[in-house]
Amino acid sequence: MEKLLGPRIIPLWLLILLQVSISASSLVVEIVAGRMIAPYVGMSLYTWTSIIAVVLAGFSFGHWWGGRIAAFETGRALRITGWTMIAAACTTAGATLLLRAVAGPVLANVVNPIAAITTLSTLAFFLPSLFAGVPAPVLTVAAMRSSTASERALGAMFAAGAVGAIAGTLLAGFLLVPWLGSMATLLVIAASYVVAAALCFWLGRASRNDAVLSASGIAVVGLVSIVTFGLPPVCDRESSYYCIRTVSVSDDPLAPVNLMVVDHLAHGISGRDEPRLMFTEHSAMLDALPRMRMGRTDFTSYHIGGGSYSVPRVWADWGIEGITISEIDPQVTAVAAERFWFEPASATILHADARLALRNSTERFDVIVGDAFTDIAVPEHMVTLEFFELVSSRLDDGGVFAMNLLDNVDRLDALAAVVLTLNQVFPSVEVWTSASRPRPGERRVFVLLASAEDSPVSVIEARAPEMTRFQVLDPGFVDAIVQEKAPRILTDDRAPLTFIMGLDRVLD
Repeated sequence: MEKLLGPRIIPLWLLILLQVSISASSLVVEIVAGRMIAPYVGMSLYTWTSIIAVVLAGFSFGHWWGGRIAAFETGRALRITGWTMIAAACTTAGATLLLRAVAGPVLANVVNPIAAITTLSTLAFFLPSLFAGVPAPVLTVAAMRSSTASERALGAMFAAGAVGAIAGTLLAGFLLVPWLGSMATLLVIAASYVVAAALCFWLGRASRNDAVLSASGIAVVGLVSIVTFGLPPVCDRESSYYCIRTVSVSDDPLAPVNLMVVDHLAHGISGRDEPRLMFTEHSAMLDALPRMRMGRTDFTSYHIGGGSYSVPRVWADWGIEGITISEIDPQVTAVAAERFWFEPASATILHADARLALRNSTERFDVIVGDAFTDIAVPEHMVTLEFFELVSSRLDDGGVFAMNLLDNVDRLDALAAVVLTLNQVFPSVEVWTSASRPRPGERRVFVLLASAEDSPVSVIEARAPEMTRFQVLDPGFVDAIVQEKAPRILTDDRAPLTFIMGLDRVLD
């Protein structure tokens, strides 16, 4: 029987280095989790809330378990910790496989979006966080036992954990995900866990049998990594902001029509051969209504967000010049040019946050188009009183602000809040939508026109892609909704629109 030796003499610097490395790796996984889940449920307040809660729960359970392991003799505790690092590597490398396997069934059977997001986060990222949480108390106790100044060792280990968390967060957001992508980043972290496991085994003087078994565990991690790396990518292009995909929706290969999917949401459809044809109601209204209000083609416009660039493309085809587009992600613009037949030279493109770019410019526009609403993922800083005041200050006399909005026809809480807020800035706020009768529970697309005066017409027709009739809602009806809902004005300090829209989804 092989005799186990006591643990090696462990310098404090080595334990600190190990703590920093594991802590950094675990925070990288937390950041990557948001990117991994976004193609299935989008990136919203609910996504990050669920991920942070699940990861912290995993860390907490792991720390509790690690505290129990730390009570053992140091060598044994380190060897057990080595096994938890093998488990962390395996579950981290397999998170992509697991997420792809369970996302479909979860989203099909869990109707509540918050529950679905939390379930996916738990299934894919609870175990990697749990196993990554084990080493901290073990390494801290080992440091205290090996030091003549245990209090200083305790402080150093706590500081090492915090430094590692900071480093991991910065590495994930600024280096690893932009350069490697989410899947490759997880595999790099799995490899770092394997190195940590090997170091724990060595420090704990693992037996020959443990070494053989650990090699088997490492082989499993390698196998899982190979399978994961062989998966086709979820994204056609993964940027620092989004997972971008292009989906062909045409039955005729000679007349291509493409759909842009950003994270999990459709962000526009364009056809190669018919640039003036709109394929959705919201794009048809955002195209036709401002042109109706201008009554001419020599007007200037500022577009909040690019997406598939469908509206700027059709306006350029109409001969409209002076088009400025603020799209925060350069990769979205590149995809629009490559696969959605948009000509970048037809417009001035600003790759910046739309509110920041508008604030930093003194230029005034005839039309400002806001296309901010996509499901429950709402950029709330672009639906506040302060933002609408900024928009008003950048409109020329006679100018109009057109923005889309999505809401449940049975509740209309979001519509009421945005209309009330717009009314604080603009004398006229019109709510346009399809002239069809709403269905119970329908999530309907609206376009709001805010300006100094009402439109000259109350009905228009536009192709979406079939000829569709759109009408403005009766002002008395809209006022009654606002009065009934009694919303608060949306401000930079408080704009809970994501919560309001998410609550509608919960209650549906």
